[in-house]
Amino acid sequence: MRASVVAMSKPKLTYFDAPVSRGEECRLAFAIAGVDFEDNRVKRDEWPTLKPKTPFGSLPTLEYPGQPVLAQSNALLAFIGRRHGVHPKDEFQAQRHEAIMQYCEDLRAQVAPTLRMNDEAEKKAAREAVVANYIPSWGANVEKQIGDGPFFGGAQINVADVKIFVVTRWFTGGKLDHIPATVFASFPKLNRLVDAVRDHERVKAWYARS
Repeated sequence: MRASVVAMSKPKLTYFDAPVSRGEECRLAFAIAGVDFEDNRVKRDEWPTLKPKTPFGSLPTLEYPGQPVLAQSNALLAFIGRRHGVHPKDEFQAQRHEAIMQYCEDLRAQVAPTLRMNDEAEKKAAREAVVANYIPSWGANVEKQIGDGPFFGGAQINVADVKIFVVTRWFTGGKLDHIPATVFASFPKLNRLVDAVRDHERVKAWYARS
């Protein structure tokens, strides 16, 4: 059975109505590429009805004119990047970028179970364990993958950079109790990358819009 297609004039990105996580990464990917897109934001009470209509029961999803609905955030980032010039053309460099994007998901997976913990003591212990036992090696591994910068692949910003930016901002933004905002302070190349994404003119323009 052929996947359904949707008629539209520009790419349509669907995610929850919040400037965070995997959907925000895709929004920023379009922003750094300078591509106009439909930013379809879903309210939480709309999600139960929409969920069974998505390819894998998750968001974000991406639709291009005349094409089936696409899904899975890292696949979307790589697709947006290849299509719009913000992902390496060299297949070996592209693999390095895609590997670091998956490594960002590994970091998220360390904290994800704690979001469902109702016992505060249990949550505190679990998150402090992540800080003590996982993040030092995660940060060190990322640090050794970054070259002269300022971005992951050098002078040009790519989709992997916005992935790293959004993920690390989640940890340093004060929204996760028991994880200090200074958790990545000992990784200068990582911090240089995050600052370079934050200060990129198209990223600043995205967050400055009314």
